[in-house]
Amino acid sequence: MDISLIGVPIFFGSDKKGAELGPKKLREKNIVEVLRRNNHTVYDCGDIYVDNIPEDRKYEFHPKMKYLKPIAEVNRNLAHQVYSSLCAGSFPLIMGGDHSIGLGSISGASKYFKDEDLAVIWIDAHGDINTPETTPSGNVHGMPLAAAMGIGYDELVDLYHIGGKVKPENVFIVGARDLDEGEKEMIKQYNMTVFSTEDVQTMGVERIMETIHCKLQDKGIKAVHLSFDIDSVDPEFVPGTGTPVAEGMNVIQVKYVLKYLIDTQLVKSMDIVELNPELDIDDKTADLYIDLISYVFGHLKETI
Repeated sequence: MDISLIGVPIFFGSDKKGAELGPKKLREKNIVEVLRRNNHTVYDCGDIYVDNIPEDRKYEFHPKMKYLKPIAEVNRNLAHQVYSSLCAGSFPLIMGGDHSIGLGSISGASKYFKDEDLAVIWIDAHGDINTPETTPSGNVHGMPLAAAMGIGYDELVDLYHIGGKVKPENVFIVGARDLDEGEKEMIKQYNMTVFSTEDVQTMGVERIMETIHCKLQDKGIKAVHLSFDIDSVDPEFVPGTGTPVAEGMNVIQVKYVLKYLIDTQLVKSMDIVELNPELDIDDKTADLYIDLISYVFGHLKETI
């Protein structure tokens, strides 16, 4: 299969330096060769340009959202890169950077597949469905999924093309265990499908994946954007991420989830985000990411 590898070296969404080094670290760990060994043709598209904005200007563009303008510009360019890759019949694999890039990835995928045909599976310790009114931190990496659903600040909601990119009922969050109050209210308001890590332990990942797959089939979903945040994994296994939360999934559970989703042949694009090499210990997190990519893309066949 053709894979377009797209780097997005940005930390502005998390406001914690180090995440911008993720793409470079994964390339140093030979991610291109790992993918090629699994019989894929890899086109390394390089990195999306990220402007250098000093810290004292982070609220210059909005009083409640840090680095809004450069984040929007990066996501707009990413969206077009994702859309162009899909048009060329290539699978976009986007390397973050922080999770604010999920908005750009979803925006590009939704332009190609249309929102009624697209679902998003968001594997993350956090919901990332805050708005400028609900955010406790002002960090935009806590807002991309809300904006993708058409909720929040207009400049983010209307990024790349006007309006929401995916319907709330077609969004599935897996591994959540650190939700803000505003996010909990949104989940209730839109009756969103969210599986916490407590659900992972009580239901099991097998039943959760089967439940999601049945819902995708019932809805007639033709494409899934899979957005994977490494902080969904327990910090014991991934020290190199900026917002760790205890009691996450273990490696076996994560591998099952990713393989199951890939095996549905519905996944058409994917983010891998929030690797922070500056926080990592002996490249433990980077090495796990490479192991996961090798495992997952060893099962991925033609899907576009």
